[in-house]
Amino acid sequence: MTSGLALTFALGAAFAYGVGSVLQAVGARRGASTLRALGHPLYLAGLACDTLAWLASLVALQKLPVYAVQSVTAGSLAVTVVIARIVLGARLRRRDTAAILLTVAALTVISLAAGSEPPVTASTALRVGLAVAAVLTAAAGVAALRVARPVVAATLAGLAWGITALCARALTPPPDPLGHPGAAAWDLLREPVSWGLVVSGVAGTILYAHALRHGSVGPVTAVLWAVEIVVPSVAGVLLLGDGVRPGWLPWAVLATLTTVAAAIVLAGAPGTADTAAADDRAPG
Repeated sequence: MTSGLALTFALGAAFAYGVGSVLQAVGARRGASTLRALGHPLYLAGLACDTLAWLASLVALQKLPVYAVQSVTAGSLAVTVVIARIVLGARLRRRDTAAILLTVAALTVISLAAGSEPPVTASTALRVGLAVAAVLTAAAGVAALRVARPVVAATLAGLAWGITALCARALTPPPDPLGHPGAAAWDLLREPVSWGLVVSGVAGTILYAHALRHGSVGPVTAVLWAVEIVVPSVAGVLLLGDGVRPGWLPWAVLATLTTVAAAIVLAGAPGTADTAAADDRAPG
């Protein structure tokens, strides 16, 4: 797979996440009760979009550095705000428009700075360490659900999803999954980062839902994306050898920070609040 195709998967993930958020919001609003909302075709379609987006991001992480994939998927906030404006009639502020344009520009720079990465050869200690980090984060999350403020749950959710990205980047796919599905499944079951990926993914989902239920969507989402972009991006460079094209390092750093800043602005956009509020009514 080429880096261009991997970038296409990452962009597809961002688009699918954004569409999924709006579909779930519309489905939740049309459901007369929580159970009916969960079974509404639009809500189920939104969940399907989220699943496809997650799988696409895992594929992209096999070829692109973590900072690139995390920054691109953060662009889903821009997609959500734009579609919410069209479908839900959400207000679009001037700073939201500026943040969307900055997101597009920043992601263009990141796509140019991130070259094709060779497969990661993570040591056993690193793979086990990522799995342990996933378990510890999940354990901290269990405690946070009981006593901590929503911003703490959002921080841990961002950290958990960041660990998910690192696990996906460190995971070596089975050589012939279609030809030998049994052997491929056994290889994945024996791989520590496979378990780390699942544990951290589930923990992040639960923690984010908890944070949304008990906190304001703007601060919660801003904290989530800031942690989810910055922490795994730095870890990817330091632990997994993620690199930048020669001469592009300052621009890559600036573009990543711009993406974080734009995500913080868009997290407080009316369109984000509308979709998150509707989503929040459905699962509980």
